[in-house]
Amino acid sequence: MRWSNAWVYVPRDPEPHMTIPPWTDVLIAQLTAFGLKLLGAIVVWIVGRRLIALAAGLVTAGVRRQGVDETLVGYIGSGLRILLDVVLVVAILGFFGVETTTFAALLAGAGIAIGTAWGGILTNFAAGVFLVGLRPFKAGDFVTVAGTTGTVVEIGLLATVMNTPDNIRTIIGNGKILADTIQNFSANPYRRVELVAQLHYTVDPVAAMQLLRDRLPRIPNVVADPAPQVEILEFTAAGPKLAVRPFCNNVNYWQVYFDTNRAIRETFAAAGYPAPEQLVHVSGKA
Repeated sequence: MRWSNAWVYVPRDPEPHMTIPPWTDVLIAQLTAFGLKLLGAIVVWIVGRRLIALAAGLVTAGVRRQGVDETLVGYIGSGLRILLDVVLVVAILGFFGVETTTFAALLAGAGIAIGTAWGGILTNFAAGVFLVGLRPFKAGDFVTVAGTTGTVVEIGLLATVMNTPDNIRTIIGNGKILADTIQNFSANPYRRVELVAQLHYTVDPVAAMQLLRDRLPRIPNVVADPAPQVEILEFTAAGPKLAVRPFCNNVNYWQVYFDTNRAIRETFAAAGYPAPEQLVHVSGKA
């Protein structure tokens, strides 16, 4: 306060206070609302993903208990997860206030762009549908597809997973599989093992064939019907070549293959047959 010359009290002007502009209040309110929505969306995503995994696990377990083929079980599980993921994304966008029609338009535009850039994905998806429908092979079969041989682990929406004989996990696009030759070694009850036995030129091939015909049925896991085949494949300067062909189930193929090689060696050694001679051709000017 201050005093005038007339000794009259005149109050001093109050100190000015700092004021916050109106747009700052609006910005803070908007950021707070967005932060809360973002936090809620993260919580919904985490909880939703866990619920999706739980739902997919329950569905696949229920389908598996009904005796449905394992290939179809994996296909149903993958499709259900993708469908529920899309629903979860739509729900989160709706939580942020995005209209369904707007999302549909965005999804359609994104689908066109993705389809143009990654047309192979749709091809693999369509091929996966045909593989499940036509069933040229199933999970657990030993096959050769797209130049790769192995045991089928899973037929997915876009690719098929295999384990090769040397235990390498291999993933092949379904489109490539359907466009190539498919060999299913597990489809038929037995498979032929093909080996060649070289005889010395002094050995009687008829006697040698009879010895092998008597020995091959005693090899474990060689089927009796059809009976093993032993015939003359061709004649060479070193001696006759025999085609040795026992039959077995696919799961026993390599055991029968190696045991048959051992049986050929032991049978010929017991008969006293001489080892085949290796011919060396020397060419030159006279």
